[in-house]
Amino acid sequence: MNKKKIMATMAGIMTLSVALTACGSSEKKPNKGNEVQEDQTKNQITVIEATNKDKVPAKAKERKDTLIIGLGQPDGVFNPLYSDSAYDTEVNRVLFSKMLAHTEDGQLKEHLTDMPKVSDDKKTYTFKIKDGAKWSDGQPITTDDIELSFKIMCDKTYTGPQDMPSLKLKGWKDYNEGKSDKIEGIKKIDKQTIEFTVDEGTALTKELINIEPLPNHYYGKTYKQGSANLVEELHRKPEVTSGAYKFASFKEGQEVVLKADENYFKGKAKIENIIFKVVTDKTVLAQVESGEVDFANLTIDEDNVEQLKGMEFVNINYYPNNGYGYVGLNLLGDSKLKDVKVRQALAHGLNRQELVEKVFGKYADNMNVPQSKLSWAYPKDAKMEEYKYDKEKAQKLLEEAGWKKNSSGKLEKDGKVFTLKFLQTANSDVPTTLVPIAKKCYEDLGIEFIAEQLDFPTLRKKLDDAKAGKPNADYDMYFMAWVLTPEPDATTIFTSKGTQNRTGYANPKVDELMEKATKEFDVEKRKELYKDLYIELNKDLPYIYMYQRSNGFAVSSRVKNFKDSAYVQYGMNIGSFELE
Repeated sequence: MNKKKIMATMAGIMTLSVALTACGSSEKKPNKGNEVQEDQTKNQITVIEATNKDKVPAKAKERKDTLIIGLGQPDGVFNPLYSDSAYDTEVNRVLFSKMLAHTEDGQLKEHLTDMPKVSDDKKTYTFKIKDGAKWSDGQPITTDDIELSFKIMCDKTYTGPQDMPSLKLKGWKDYNEGKSDKIEGIKKIDKQTIEFTVDEGTALTKELINIEPLPNHYYGKTYKQGSANLVEELHRKPEVTSGAYKFASFKEGQEVVLKADENYFKGKAKIENIIFKVVTDKTVLAQVESGEVDFANLTIDEDNVEQLKGMEFVNINYYPNNGYGYVGLNLLGDSKLKDVKVRQALAHGLNRQELVEKVFGKYADNMNVPQSKLSWAYPKDAKMEEYKYDKEKAQKLLEEAGWKKNSSGKLEKDGKVFTLKFLQTANSDVPTTLVPIAKKCYEDLGIEFIAEQLDFPTLRKKLDDAKAGKPNADYDMYFMAWVLTPEPDATTIFTSKGTQNRTGYANPKVDELMEKATKEFDVEKRKELYKDLYIELNKDLPYIYMYQRSNGFAVSSRVKNFKDSAYVQYGMNIGSFELE
């Protein structure tokens, strides 16, 4: 299932994410604001409070019934079974309700359904929909809706990131292959009660069943077995939803407009309208200051924090991000990066520490494994390569891999010069800072480094095209970030057949360890398996792991009851927000 690990978004998942930031002044301002620590289990949430609420801009005060949220550009996939970008996921989290929610420490709890009853053999899971749960058009949410959603995900033409093989749902393959028009492992007891039977229960089963259902009476009119692609035509017009807000309109590259859902099962939201306004790293801070945006996720760095303090009417909320930034490596085809010594050389040869210092300062740390330090699975006591910047070590590894300098000082092998083509996301501070650092580091090694700038949706399409074997996907590296789910499993990302494995990475040992970790129910034993897994991923480097940063929001003090944390994002609580 989706380990969208959201761009920001993983699963989980896993949504993809490019960090938002803004141009910060280099001039340091006096320290203003009161820092308050909120200790919520693992999540150390710091709130720097506004010092002068009277300075809220008049433009913002005039919006009595509308909250404007700054957001990176969504793809327009407003369907939670298909979205694979954190920006789409951020909108979907407000539009659709999951069956289960998470607590502050990442445990599952009831939400749209009660917590499931699990059979002793861990193969049968029974969910009951909450009394009175309705769709935005007033029709009841039923087990027909949940069944339809799983049929779509099990369909052979489904193209989303959810991973049915990992769930091991009984009969899913027969449905996928068209041998049956029903899924044997799904039994509707009544309109509110549904039973799932799997061939083998794992530690992930509840998480994998935990989806945001789609309404059968809307999507069921379009979906036919063997034609899930028809559902994709409705991505930009989700006319029936189950979240705190319902869809109103979408202007690509500009905004998504939502209205409060009077039929939301937890009660109508206190704010009537929400607008997700598309912002960039270069505009977001100015839009917060002018009142055009009421709150936005942005990079927490020393300059941004000082600028926000200087506005005086802004609350700054931040905490360790449950995710990491990375440089992805194209390992498809006959890529030169398939050689692990080359990958290790590129990691040692890139000054990751300089990037963190320039972009985040004290608000981030370099990472050497693909897991957040917040996670119970993070290998705190494992001895692993730290990949500190070491030009000589990088040169030695490249020589061992057969790359020698020619008379022009360029690395060459079998008559080919070593060239790296890097896909650079436009209007994003991290890749903008990273590119000149990488260019200098790699050209010092004799590598030709070329950066191609493009917007985020185009970058994602290039990655998908490469995975599909299309010829227009000529690149070697790119920058992205994962926002992780509480469940540490990354089967969809790092296993050889993972649905979110865009790099072509394949390692039988990783496949084996991932499978063992999902089958193990004992948490302490799972920790040991993940420790072995991260040691392998540290050595084999499917990515160059870059950093774990602080995640944060600039929030106008006119927004009341704002709450966001690593495992409980603001979209889960947005119905309780109020405006002054």
